[in-house]
Amino acid sequence: MISKLLQQFLKHIDSFLMVCLFFTLMVGLFVLYSASGQNISRVYGQGINIIVAFIFMWVTANIAPNQLERIALPLYVLGVVLLIGVALFGHISHGAQRWLDIGPIHIQPSEIMRIAVPMMLAFYFSKQEGKPKVADFAIGALLLAVPVALIMKQPDLGTSLLVAASGFYILFLAGLNWKFLLGGAVTFAALTPVFWSMLHEYQRKRIQILLDPTQDPLGAGYHTIQAMIAIGSGGTAGKGWLNGTQTQLDFLPERTTDFIFAVFSEEFGFLGNILLLGLFSLIIARGLIIASQAQSTFSRLLAGSITLTFFTYVFVNMGMVSGILPVVGVPLPFISYGGTSMVTLCLSFGILMSIQTHKKLVAT
Repeated sequence: MISKLLQQFLKHIDSFLMVCLFFTLMVGLFVLYSASGQNISRVYGQGINIIVAFIFMWVTANIAPNQLERIALPLYVLGVVLLIGVALFGHISHGAQRWLDIGPIHIQPSEIMRIAVPMMLAFYFSKQEGKPKVADFAIGALLLAVPVALIMKQPDLGTSLLVAASGFYILFLAGLNWKFLLGGAVTFAALTPVFWSMLHEYQRKRIQILLDPTQDPLGAGYHTIQAMIAIGSGGTAGKGWLNGTQTQLDFLPERTTDFIFAVFSEEFGFLGNILLLGLFSLIIARGLIIASQAQSTFSRLLAGSITLTFFTYVFVNMGMVSGILPVVGVPLPFISYGGTSMVTLCLSFGILMSIQTHKKLVAT
């Protein structure tokens, strides 16, 4: 009786993906304990975040892909309306206008768009009969540009890049011609001075610091310099758990969130990084397999975008911590402390599990 109930409870959970996520989260909790200065309450808080996120993942995994397809348009419209609300009435904190107070609820609508944008674009292209035309890609680009522009205005460069990436992957997987990609790259390069003038001063500073962090070693370049020292000092096998000097002596800033990868690198070294990258690679590989086996255009596009966006999360975070990309405030998936990003990620993987497990049910 108990085994049947357990099977019923887990029937929409992809076991391979779940095991990979579990081990990654366990690594995250161990690193968080060290990064927080052995603060058990911080680890407990992250544990609560994980439980809540897993509940959302389970609920989403039990929603059939065709039902997700039905809510794509309403969710997108709701997200855009909320972003407009943020621009008009949003709560300002630390110089950014990213939050909206609806009664007692304090929400960040840009997080909704991480799910809503790829769902909307996958829904749109799934309705195009045959090969999408140039006009279809133009409409898709417009659907992507509106929320990205609203998020950049807040300003929130990190989230806007992730939303833009999730939408771009849909366009790419839908069959966007490489000539348009090349043309877009050339156009972007030509308009670089225009984009530079549109950036906020702190965003320009981040790019300048990327080129030479020593120009402001105690200010804007401090994060990058300390992170690079931590990564380099880890060597081959690392200094050992709880023994990272940059971390334990408080040299490394934002060490429980955006720069937690530097903590991991210092304590577990190159070999630890290889193992962590192996876990991420297994998750990405499983996601791509699910996308390739999806039974509908909507499911295929959405699963592919979710997986490649997860890769972007990992690449951008490790790149900015390592000093090869500007600091844009992107957490390391399932490792960094945070409730909102954890819920958003688990919702995404719940969709992947829904696509995989409902496909099996239909097939049998």
